[in-house]
Amino acid sequence: MEYYELHPETPQLRYINKAVEVLRKGGLIIYPTDTVYGIGCDIYNKQALEKVIRIKNDSDSKLFSFVCPNLKDIAKYAKVSDYAYRTMKHLLPGAYTFILPRSEERRVGKECRSRWSPYH
Repeated sequence: MEYYELHPETPQLRYINKAVEVLRKGGLIIYPTDTVYGIGCDIYNKQALEKVIRIKNDSDSKLFSFVCPNLKDIAKYAKVSDYAYRTMKHLLPGAYTFILPRSEERRVGKECRSRWSPYH
């Protein structure tokens, strides 16, 4: 296990690249949020998702959340009304989590899809 601390204003690219490599190989990363630490994985990798479930000792009823790099990408995964989009654009970046109905497009694997939205 390796530990890297990124500078908040000028993150070191070599550390970011190492994290990306870990994720691509099915590994996990731990990252701080405003409240707790998050466990990150590739949401398209079934084995990585299963690792997160084991670590968190989650039952099948617990839901996942995931981070999108920008507002444009959210529409790939969720239905976003004009009102929701304007609200997110106004509030982000910030310490918010938005719960949105999933998109009918199946962009994530069924292991994640069945756990990340209350709208199955």
